[in-house]
Amino acid sequence: MSGTTTAKVTRAADVPRQRPRRTGPAGPGGGPPAPGASRWTVLVVLCASLLLVAVDATVLHVAVPAVSQALRPGAIELLWIVDAYPLVCASLLILFGTLGDRVGRRRVLLCGYAVFGAASALAAYAHAPEMLIAARALLGIGGAMIMPATLSILRQVFPDRRERALAIGVWSAVAAVGAAVGPLVGGLLLEHFWWGSVFLVNIPLMLLCIPLGRRLLPESTGDRDGPWDVVGALMAAAGLGALILGVKRAGGGEALHPGTLVPLVLGAVLLAFFVRRQLRRRHPLVDCATLARPAFGTAVACIVLTVLALVGLALIAAQYLQLVLGLSPLQTGLRLLPLSLAAIAAGLAGSRMLRRLGPRVMVLVGFLLTAAAVLALTGVGLRDEPALLVCGFVVLGFGLETTLFGAYESMLSEAPAHQAGGAAAIGETAYQLGAGMGIAVLGTVMNAAYAPGVRGAAGVPEAAGEDAAHSLGAAYEVAERLGGPAGEALREAARESFVHGLHVALLVSAGLLLLGALAALRLPRAMGSPGQGGEPDGGPDKADDKAQDKERAQDRAQGQGRGRGPGGGCGERPVEEPGRADLDGAVPARACASPDPAELPGRPGGPLLSSGITRP
Repeated sequence: MSGTTTAKVTRAADVPRQRPRRTGPAGPGGGPPAPGASRWTVLVVLCASLLLVAVDATVLHVAVPAVSQALRPGAIELLWIVDAYPLVCASLLILFGTLGDRVGRRRVLLCGYAVFGAASALAAYAHAPEMLIAARALLGIGGAMIMPATLSILRQVFPDRRERALAIGVWSAVAAVGAAVGPLVGGLLLEHFWWGSVFLVNIPLMLLCIPLGRRLLPESTGDRDGPWDVVGALMAAAGLGALILGVKRAGGGEALHPGTLVPLVLGAVLLAFFVRRQLRRRHPLVDCATLARPAFGTAVACIVLTVLALVGLALIAAQYLQLVLGLSPLQTGLRLLPLSLAAIAAGLAGSRMLRRLGPRVMVLVGFLLTAAAVLALTGVGLRDEPALLVCGFVVLGFGLETTLFGAYESMLSEAPAHQAGGAAAIGETAYQLGAGMGIAVLGTVMNAAYAPGVRGAAGVPEAAGEDAAHSLGAAYEVAERLGGPAGEALREAARESFVHGLHVALLVSAGLLLLGALAALRLPRAMGSPGQGGEPDGGPDKADDKAQDKERAQDRAQGQGRGRGPGGGCGERPVEEPGRADLDGAVPARACASPDPAELPGRPGGPLLSSGITRP
């Protein structure tokens, strides 16, 4: 670090008129909210952004039968319609997170709003499955732009750890509320409008967020001295996309087809080259040393398994409630509401449970509760059993959120304090990847168990059985065309086969959850235990801050000894570093020269990613 720092921001008239190196309004870390906007007002705007993404993640669940009837997609196309959004989003989180560090997080966020709104309009008026899949993929691009930027801004606006914890608690509650409201909003819209209306709900929120974001949100960037690894970001996105495509095709019964093997091999090779590239670069996107820590990797795996079970089962449950039990979309949303409400309760109680149980026991208990709920739900059948469904959904929601809370906290505490933002970015990617894989894996298992029973239905022509094997909605259409005893036989066979497939999917999900429970035994027993990369719970990152202040003081003394003077000698305006006043009572300024070595991505003690995002 060359140059010196001052205790206050220098007036513009006191410095030469040279164009400063742009680091955002308040240095590389970002700045305070816009004038007239408190940080809690900023939190409201950011929560509206999260609500936009959370509602869209679940609003389609109750619309799947209507989409199937209108567009008549095949089973694999239907899976792509639902999970194109989370898979594309997961692939691009690192790319757009680091891009926000270079060009400004608010700028990327506002662009994400625009992309999200345009994609919502395109999805609402899609006239073919391929068009809807493309629109959902575009929604994933918008979501990947929104999520890292909003979380980065949240981290910068709340420098104090206690306030940030409260803000993240509000953030988590909004996420759960969005997941709960999504099916209800979708059901209400489907009662009165066509299926495309479930996407139009995003547009009013986008129209509200764009002007509020421009007016209230602070701009912030990361350290930009090292080059942005564009090739690495694209390599990671392409590798993840190809790998997931191969997994989906394998799940569709084409495991040995070249169209499956080529993406699998290509994805594995690209990801291997990505890791090799990150190990050799001075400024990597991902610090692979942190990824190699056993507890960190275990926590990430727990997140993937938990979300895999949550999203996959939610989609199957929505179809079961509507197509087997005959509930309306609004009634389906109300039946799924206990799951989200239980998740909200677990999120609010999570901090206290974590202090009492520790990460290992908390995640283990969460997995066991979730597995017990899944096994209990295997008791559902062709008749409606509301008591069993409500109890199962309550335990399922509480267990899933308990697991997620403990896994995220364990992951963030395992990473060093100054790498928490990068660790959270990886957790966000794992969350989105788990969502896409859950729909693909459990949906494929469901279809594999459903199809044979429909094809072999008594009295049903072979061609009709093949058409009905695509999905339960398709079976109802074929049964209506057949009419008479054959149509009724096909309808009953399809309902029974769907319930059988649901039971198989539940058993597979329970097995994955028990596997996660075994993995949870590798997590730390208590927060802040010796050997962890993090620090004991509570308080700001004071150790890192004091070390950086000491280094700045030494550099300041060296700069003055070389005759640079208080201005730093570089002819550029020093800018205020955010959050220091909350820690030490003073506000050291940041000189215009290179950032602290400990803050550079890829350097010892540097951030895991060059984005400063966080995740509850």
